[in-house]
Amino acid sequence: MDSEREPVRVVIVDDDQLVRMALRLVIDGEPDLTVVAEAADGDAAITVVDEQRPDVVLMDVRMPRRDGLSTTRELLTRPAPPRVLMLTTFDSDDLVLGALRAGALGFVLKDTPPRRILDAVRTVADGNPVLSPAATARVIAAATSPQSSHTRNSSREAARKQLSTLTERERETARAIADGLGNPEIAQRLRISVATVKAHVGNVFAKLALENRVQIALLVRDAED
Repeated sequence: MDSEREPVRVVIVDDDQLVRMALRLVIDGEPDLTVVAEAADGDAAITVVDEQRPDVVLMDVRMPRRDGLSTTRELLTRPAPPRVLMLTTFDSDDLVLGALRAGALGFVLKDTPPRRILDAVRTVADGNPVLSPAATARVIAAATSPQSSHTRNSSREAARKQLSTLTERERETARAIADGLGNPEIAQRLRISVATVKAHVGNVFAKLALENRVQIALLVRDAED
């Protein structure tokens, strides 16, 4: 990260005080990162985020009173919301998926090595998604787990209706995003310039009213389920 940039401002949200202390020690030990506040539950998180306007929120999934999913949804309705990185022990796959659909940029396991957590914070601060390789399979499994035919059909039809607002090229771009391709790879696949890809990606975000590539990928998966 550019040494001339201001440190990335981080809020830690977790109901376990020891977890918060450990994360603060790790994050504050980095010159390009700083913890500006902590919160023990979702209600307190909303208050401190509104006060501090951090760049990144490290958000626990399960908390008393207000969980991480509800809190994330609330925070992401704010103008210029923070980037949210979910923390999970993975007894809560459905909540993580819900948070990703709501606009969280990714998740890390609580037992992830400190260096990787730091890298994840930096990646999310730059607006890029983080899906821990150790946990991605669990998310995919949860996303594709059996549902009632009515629920599955309703989700599929809603997703297809959203995607129908796109042009054919924009749908191809969304499909490539769902396959995990970056802009250069999409350009190569579609045989167009990177600049054109960027234009298509911008149109996809605008037409679907989504905030990040994770949301696009989940929408495409829903449409194809």
